[in-house]
Amino acid sequence: MHQFVKNYFGENNILHIIPLAKAGSDRQYTRIITIEGSFIVCENANRKENASFIYFSNYFSQQQIPVPKIIAVNNDGNIYIQEDLGDFSLLDKVLQQGHTEQVKSYYEKSIQSLVKMQIVAAKDVDYTQCMASARFGKAAVYMDLQYFKYYFLDLQSIVYDKVAFHTECEKLSLEIEGIEPQHFMFRDFQGRNIMIINEEPHFIDFQGGMQGPLQYDIASLLWQAKAALPNEWKQSLYAYYKSFVKKEIALDDDVFDSNYAKIVLVRLLQVMGAYGFRGLIQKRAHFLSSIPQGLSNIQQWLALYALPEYPVLYSIIQQLAEPTFIQKFEPLKANNETKLTVRINSFSYKRGIPTDDTGNNGGFVFDCRGILNPGRFEEYKKLTGRDKPVIDFLEMKTRMPEFIANTQQLVDITMEDYIARDFENLCIHFGCTGGQHRSVYSADSMAKHLQEKYNVKVELHHIIQEEKNWVN
Repeated sequence: MHQFVKNYFGENNILHIIPLAKAGSDRQYTRIITIEGSFIVCENANRKENASFIYFSNYFSQQQIPVPKIIAVNNDGNIYIQEDLGDFSLLDKVLQQGHTEQVKSYYEKSIQSLVKMQIVAAKDVDYTQCMASARFGKAAVYMDLQYFKYYFLDLQSIVYDKVAFHTECEKLSLEIEGIEPQHFMFRDFQGRNIMIINEEPHFIDFQGGMQGPLQYDIASLLWQAKAALPNEWKQSLYAYYKSFVKKEIALDDDVFDSNYAKIVLVRLLQVMGAYGFRGLIQKRAHFLSSIPQGLSNIQQWLALYALPEYPVLYSIIQQLAEPTFIQKFEPLKANNETKLTVRINSFSYKRGIPTDDTGNNGGFVFDCRGILNPGRFEEYKKLTGRDKPVIDFLEMKTRMPEFIANTQQLVDITMEDYIARDFENLCIHFGCTGGQHRSVYSADSMAKHLQEKYNVKVELHHIIQEEKNWVN
């Protein structure tokens, strides 16, 4: 990657090369800051996926749809440079600002551009360029439902008729395949894939695009679990979407709405499959924490819609929506009466393990020295585990994400027990050679995790850095 970038921009024109943290895919993104501006480089061994993204990006750019422009592609087709659309997504805006009128305006602008993309701009799309299926037909729908079955449903203690479920999945898949009208389907149109620049939405990650029913993308946007849009927003934004669709094509409201309800459900189940695979199996914290929100969406769906022609599937989602089932995935949280204080320290093994002054004489000590030390490299020696270059190094060049995930999983067991039993103190120490890079990053990560997941009181200290009177 580095050689391709240097050859394209000129080595002397490059100011910074910043690896970006991975999300839910295996694609590796890097921000390149040059004298002329900022760009994003994507490395991806899946050349077919790259080719689809590049085709759709070039096509929709020509149609004035707000997507990143492709700057350059290497000869092997596994690296490409694209326009940098910044760091702030629509989901970021929701989480930072809440459900404000400003945020709602971002949704409305995104919907306007979506309709243009789906119907107007996509009239001449070459669907042979799709990376997998060219159409969201029976096979694609069925695969989504099986994804839910194998990676979420079958991991739970839910009783259902597997043969009848298979029959209903085939029937529902065939029904959705026959939905008209069929236009361009973004496939993963949700807040993480909508970047906000100068108050305007721009779209990314549409490489899975194909031909499909219009309702799928608006369902993906409005029912995104992390965004947790109020039902009033879901209804009003859905009506807003239909009003723009009707400016382009004729709609039968009753038929469109009935199909929308089924597609919302398929999308919600596909997402639960993803949460199961990434969370329950791969133990990724973000996906695990999203499970209760995903189940809450299914609960909301049940309050609005019914599915009498699919009794087995309907029975399954009724069980998923039971409050007692959802509670299984919700961590026990601290409240105003919780006595527990968690003391988290980063330290240097040269000084020794910190003592526990609470009298509890327990807790955890994690040795970070098995992780590659950024301090060995000249560019990181004067930085700490709170500086972005060090964070990027640890997240992208070491096994730190795996280390952190495992420490969190261990600590979570004790946290739930201590909160339930009304314990008062827990100490967690992270040590490395100098108490500067790995231990600082780890302690910060644990503090953030425990505060977000358990709402518990945390006292965080970086022993070596505080002795230096650091400002960070």
